[in-house]
Amino acid sequence: MISIYTQKEQGKDWLRRYRGCLPVFACILGFTETGLIPGISAAGRTPEDRKYTACADAEFLYYGPEHNAQYPLPPLAAGASPVLISRAVFKSLKIPIYLFNAGLPQPPAVPVIDLGGAPAKCLSGGAAMEITTVHHLFEQGLLWGERLAANIQQGYLIVGECVVGGTTTALAILTGLGIDAAGKVNSSHPVCNHAQKWALVQAGLEKMKKSKEQEEINFQSSIQNPKSKIIPLSVPCASGREAEVQNSVDPLKLVAAVGDPMQVVVAGMAIAASRSCGVMLAGGTQMLAVYALISAIAQAYALSWRPEAVVVGTTRWVAEDPTGATVDLALSLGKGSLTQSGETPPLLATHLSFADSRYPQLRAYEQGFVKEGMGAGAACIAAHLSQDWQQHELLAAIEAQLERLI
Repeated sequence: MISIYTQKEQGKDWLRRYRGCLPVFACILGFTETGLIPGISAAGRTPEDRKYTACADAEFLYYGPEHNAQYPLPPLAAGASPVLISRAVFKSLKIPIYLFNAGLPQPPAVPVIDLGGAPAKCLSGGAAMEITTVHHLFEQGLLWGERLAANIQQGYLIVGECVVGGTTTALAILTGLGIDAAGKVNSSHPVCNHAQKWALVQAGLEKMKKSKEQEEINFQSSIQNPKSKIIPLSVPCASGREAEVQNSVDPLKLVAAVGDPMQVVVAGMAIAASRSCGVMLAGGTQMLAVYALISAIAQAYALSWRPEAVVVGTTRWVAEDPTGATVDLALSLGKGSLTQSGETPPLLATHLSFADSRYPQLRAYEQGFVKEGMGAGAACIAAHLSQDWQQHELLAAIEAQLERLI
């Protein structure tokens, strides 16, 4: 029921360790205006629909299909939201759920923990978020990672996401960290829109580079003008000490330029939680980008974390996506100019299949639509690990959710 695609021994050890354990699920909701570009994402038929995808998914996850939703699930070109999968598992297994608002255009109609973030602008502008917002969200991630892990005795933390357009910001972060990711990421489309993503990423990184050059010119002129004060960029470490960044690209500045609010929260959460419990980053391309970000941040700011505690869990539709190269991407993570520690995460995927589903919305997954989101793949891995659920149990629970929704 679970395949291990990379770091097989480490992956097997992780699965052995948490067999029979129930996880806690934290889902980070975020937004980037990148997701409003026509054709960039299939997670909502129109740009207007996509503004509310995260709110709708959060509401469905929390209340289920019978609830009269303020934000109903948006219509998709094909398929059904992956939140059906997550809801089916988490409800059946009574897994605790924590929802975090890292930066949405409007508050969701569910109990959420507001992290005081803000939506990101389109990454093509090279100025997606304020650096102060990124620092604040990273601190919140560290804080909540520690808090959630403190209540986990034997189990592990699953960290999921919902960010429409997030595979494009993931490509930007990976590329900015020096990882060869072009043509390797996934998308909610059956055939990935690589050219569209790459054009946006190149534009954003080019603008980031220009503003960095301008900063250096200003810096030089301030040295010649001794009246001006120079304050080096620093971030409070978990220990309270301040670490100055030595790298040519500060990973937090990279997030501010071309990232989204979810990425840095999950990075902080995983760093802190990994020190005392297992962590499953729930998703494909987006969580591989977060893993690379964790490596870069930990090195740049001298933060301790336990890479052996962290795995990436997804669906086989992502891991085996013929229009992406997820496994190759996972193997490339240790080769970036800012992730040289050489860490590559175990990439795990559920074998869940909808080939025999009686619903066309679910069978669409087998044609490459949707693929993943809201921790769907990790939820199925958790069901197998804790209750030994097989294909027929998963399919029955998911179809029951869809039936009640229809």
